[in-house]
Amino acid sequence: MRHQAAMNNDTNLSRRAAIARGALGALGALPLLGIPQPAYAQPAQPPRAVRPPRTRDYIIDASAALVRRNNVPTLIGECSVRVRGNDIVDVREGRLPAGNTPRINATGQLLLPGFISGHTHAASGSPTRGLIEEGRSYQRPIELLEALPDDLLDDITAYNVAELLRSGCTTHVEMSLSLKQAQSYVRVARRWHVRGYPGGMVPGTARLFPIWRRSNDTVLTASVPDTLAEIDANLRFARAVNGAEEGLIRPMMTPHAADTHTPETMRAMIDGARALGNGMHTHLAQGAGEVRTVQRLYGQSPAQWLESLGAFDMPFFGAHMTGATAADWEVLKQHGGVYAHCPSGGGAGNSSGTQPYPEALAAGVRVNVGIDTHSNDYLENLKLAVICGRARARLLNGMPGRTGAPLPMPSMRDAVHGATHVAADALRRPDLGRIAVGAKADLCTVDVSGLLVGSGAVGPEPLSNLLYASGANVRHVITQGYVQLWGGQLVVDDQTQVQQRGAKAVQQIWAQLRAEGWFGR
Repeated sequence: MRHQAAMNNDTNLSRRAAIARGALGALGALPLLGIPQPAYAQPAQPPRAVRPPRTRDYIIDASAALVRRNNVPTLIGECSVRVRGNDIVDVREGRLPAGNTPRINATGQLLLPGFISGHTHAASGSPTRGLIEEGRSYQRPIELLEALPDDLLDDITAYNVAELLRSGCTTHVEMSLSLKQAQSYVRVARRWHVRGYPGGMVPGTARLFPIWRRSNDTVLTASVPDTLAEIDANLRFARAVNGAEEGLIRPMMTPHAADTHTPETMRAMIDGARALGNGMHTHLAQGAGEVRTVQRLYGQSPAQWLESLGAFDMPFFGAHMTGATAADWEVLKQHGGVYAHCPSGGGAGNSSGTQPYPEALAAGVRVNVGIDTHSNDYLENLKLAVICGRARARLLNGMPGRTGAPLPMPSMRDAVHGATHVAADALRRPDLGRIAVGAKADLCTVDVSGLLVGSGAVGPEPLSNLLYASGANVRHVITQGYVQLWGGQLVVDDQTQVQQRGAKAVQQIWAQLRAEGWFGR
């Protein structure tokens, strides 16, 4: 009887499907609001894989993809991408014949190059998140983070790197807040096949604040011997891991900022970066105070001073630039340096509208979106960059007496382009940031058709749907062919254990903050 009922149900479903097809056929004869319907509006259903491929030889079937054609990022419909080993070996509009090759079903999803964050401080995210948004300083939590033993520090680092992967961010230009934290980042990255450009910030957390917040420049002068020793230690570690894990780990030198260095120490940083061959990453013109200090000490803007020392003869990423002058923008534009715009810098909602994203676009500077510290949701940061950038452009364009061309209104296409092609080209990596034959298989898929983000099917302009998405909508993440996220779940480690270990470690920091009365301030 159950069998007969099932047959009846199948018959009823078939009848309903036929009726639905007839109704849709009738609708198809009508102009749907005058919008032509692209091929990927109703994607075919590829075979559904129930587990990640066991080898790095598989096909991804997506309902839409941003691929590179004639050197231009191009949105196409139904698409198959073949991955073999480290690389993309075929890209096809429509479905690739596969034989027995495993397939990753990305129906209803947009396939994108893996995102590149031009500025992260990975370990510091979860220890500060939710504690600073009402005005407290992040200083004490990160000082306590630095004091943790290596195993607990690794647990916190792993939690934060897992979040970066969860949101589709496959490459991290990582300024760890100390050599100790850079070592922790590399340990986690090597386990999980993460692509990282790490460096320990100099001066690191333990020495930074007295130098940065000094009232007398003799403090800076006196710091030189210890800073040179710190540079040497970072360089020795960087040399030891440079090129590790099939080239996934490529350290940079990462000075804190121009106002915490002398010519001697900054030259040492630049020399170290040249020796490593991967570039330089720093906070740049991050406020009016830094600009005034550098102008007073060296008679130039921060970017001009770094240019005079040779910092722009290599890949260069400069974060924040809230105090940037016209001279700073000109230096970046001339040398192809990247402005890493961090809309969650200082905590969610604290400085999103103060960073000059539209001004950088207007100046013709390469712009990437960076994570900074407190939010590891890369898709959320892309949204904030666009939304806050548009609000800033409207506000500044509407100011009485303003002259000159209107500032551009940032789009999601701008943000995604900056998160992929722009950052990859600045790293001098034509094999990253694009979906093309011969590129590294760094990829992510985002559900742009489901509840809250889509309309039940992939729409005509799926990049715009990313404005309604977050990291929770990322389904699959792959770096150099290694599947790291599958169906929204971390698969390079036990996700539950990563969360639990991260929680236990950060609770020790909270306990110390409570004991110090920090929460009452």
